[in-house]
Amino acid sequence: MTALLAPFLDPIAFAIVGGGTLAAAILRTPLRDVIRALGALGTLFARAFEADPLLEQIGAFGRIARRHGVMALDKSVIADPDMAAAVAAIVDGATPDEVAELLRQRHRARNERAVAVCEFWSAAADTAPAMGMVGTLIGLVGMFVKMQDPAAIGAAMAVALLATLYGALLANLGLAPIAARLRRHARDEAVERLRLDAPLIALATREQPRGAHLAEVA
Repeated sequence: MTALLAPFLDPIAFAIVGGGTLAAAILRTPLRDVIRALGALGTLFARAFEADPLLEQIGAFGRIARRHGVMALDKSVIADPDMAAAVAAIVDGATPDEVAELLRQRHRARNERAVAVCEFWSAAADTAPAMGMVGTLIGLVGMFVKMQDPAAIGAAMAVALLATLYGALLANLGLAPIAARLRRHARDEAVERLRLDAPLIALATREQPRGAHLAEVA
């Protein structure tokens, strides 16, 4: 197997394509988005986000609030940051409209972060073939420079041919699938998170002081 793959392995061509693609992606992306994009690789094969456990927790919060008052929710341990922010706002006396706006803002911020991450990997996928062409040109220049030395032409020719191959493989079998998978995960999570809005707003409505509710109606 090693002998079969050996002709297709060239560290110089790989360094040109891989290093050039990574450098180009980093140079045109804010550092915080680069860090998020690299961190997102850990979620590629994670389980899809499901709202059902959080919906059950919201139901439990409603029962606790009816029995002990909304202030009892202040001691609750909530792992999800969006829901934790909404519950904290409810405990602080936020109106249903304020909770709805808070959730909209957090959804928008989460979507913007997801878009930035996907754009990083999509841009890298678009850049890889171009870096492959750069490697090809570098290899061709090396061939022309060493035309007087036939023994040295082979290495330069390998860089020229394999760089194009690496660029195509990196883009279509690596970077583009990563971007597509992350985009699908983000879309599915966004849809699931919308299921949390109505119960949280309902919790805020139920826990709003009666006088304030009547004043809004008036």
